[in-house]
Amino acid sequence: MTSRTPAPAQPSVALREILAFDDGGSLRLLLAPAGHDVGVRGVAVGDEGPARPLDGCLVLLTGPPSASPGAADPVRAAADRGASGVVLREVEGVAAAPQVLAAAEEAGVALLTRAEWADWTDTAALLRSALACARAGRGDEGPGPAAGGAESLSELAAAVAEYTGGSITIEDTRLRVLAHSATGPDADVLRRSTILGGRVPDWRVAELRRSGMLRALWTSRDVIHRAADAEGPERLIIAVRSGPEVLGSIWVAGDGRPLRAGAADALRRAADVAAPLLVRHRLRESGAARRSELALRGLLYGDGDARTHAWSLGLSPDAACAVVVAERRAAAPAPGDRTLDVLALQAVTYRPSVRVLRDGERLLVLLPVEAGPERGALALARELAVSAAPGGAGVLAGAGPVVSGAPGARASCEEALLIVRVLRERAGAETEPDGTRAGKPYADAAGVGPSLDVARVLDAARPVWEAGNGPVHDLVRADLAAGGELVRSLAAYLDSSGDVARAAARLVVHPNTLRYRLRRARERFGVDLDDPDTRLLVTLAVRLSG
Repeated sequence: MTSRTPAPAQPSVALREILAFDDGGSLRLLLAPAGHDVGVRGVAVGDEGPARPLDGCLVLLTGPPSASPGAADPVRAAADRGASGVVLREVEGVAAAPQVLAAAEEAGVALLTRAEWADWTDTAALLRSALACARAGRGDEGPGPAAGGAESLSELAAAVAEYTGGSITIEDTRLRVLAHSATGPDADVLRRSTILGGRVPDWRVAELRRSGMLRALWTSRDVIHRAADAEGPERLIIAVRSGPEVLGSIWVAGDGRPLRAGAADALRRAADVAAPLLVRHRLRESGAARRSELALRGLLYGDGDARTHAWSLGLSPDAACAVVVAERRAAAPAPGDRTLDVLALQAVTYRPSVRVLRDGERLLVLLPVEAGPERGALALARELAVSAAPGGAGVLAGAGPVVSGAPGARASCEEALLIVRVLRERAGAETEPDGTRAGKPYADAAGVGPSLDVARVLDAARPVWEAGNGPVHDLVRADLAAGGELVRSLAAYLDSSGDVARAAARLVVHPNTLRYRLRRARERFGVDLDDPDTRLLVTLAVRLSG
């Protein structure tokens, strides 16, 4: 990890102002030897590299927790380098070690801990946002509409309305309304229904998705303009970001009158001011969000009581549901690729009750099945796969079956994972000249047909195969160690139903070459493909060997 030192020109902010910003309780002050007005100039991460000045920084010490006496030395080291305070990880229910408290007292640095449910990324975002918000509030961030004085999202919405001449809604990534300006008599029906309902109506979300507006919003870094039409007034929209992460969006509606000439510039500045406020809003719910993530993970992977997990997620444990899984095709994403982040945003707007879990390079989506016309799991899988990239080139998506309640969510998830695996194997297999093996990048059980049961059989057979021995085992192990040429030839021959010419064409070899290899399997290893049992075992072996 590397240190991060603030620029000398940055003005300091009193520690009490930073603590006041944390209304979610993720930070706790244990000691402040220099008082609560000690100045903080920036945020740094403690490192093990060359020592650098940390003048006025709050330093995140990511090593031993506050309960460990071993944290005392990093506290002293940070103080020696000019830190005004340090933040240690708290162990819930365990007091800070006396050695750590003594070290902070002697060094004269403020000692804080972060809650165990928070993480270092959240903590850094909170502290940096607190600094930015405090500086903006007193004009340190420079002049401009909405730049100073907005201490809440409601105040910001009112200020932006004044500078743009429009009506404002500030929304999170689920398109829930967090704040709005006053609603005038000329407000359009959509704005009124959005504010009264607390979120953008489902029909409108579907329209934004179909038109590509949602994807444009989550990927754009500038103001998006929508001209007035028969459906509604002129609108300006901008995503609010913290670095690459999307926190929410600000919408400006003309409401029957033209927006002011500088409305777009005012909206850009407002997005900068909104970022720390949205960070605070997000962190206020951070504890509940992490508990929800643990409950969703437990529900989908079958860890713990499914009914309890469902209640924790605000869902009825007896409601029908299905699981959709989306995975990248590529083993490793390109630098800066945020495809799954965008798809996660898209999934949560599919329906208010949807729950999404990001698990590495995979998305798991719990889709409650509601009464009335059903937009099913397959439709969501198709939407995620197709919208990920032109032609669905970037993501494979599998739709699990509808199950009768929360206890069945694990089974639906397992089947969706298996469907994605089948799609991946098909995508990686050699295709016929007409491309028929490639297929769609999304499917449910019906879409992959017998391949799903074959995958289950292979999983069940793997332990038996790995524990066995005999001629087929000898052939596979020896040939794979030598490069796998014979195993690939056997696979092509069996996949072609014993048609030598067709199999040779797939392998791009002469038919006599393939005949020689099959003869070698019989003569060297005693593997006779004319024997039905041997042929079945070889089929399983080449499938299990990949």
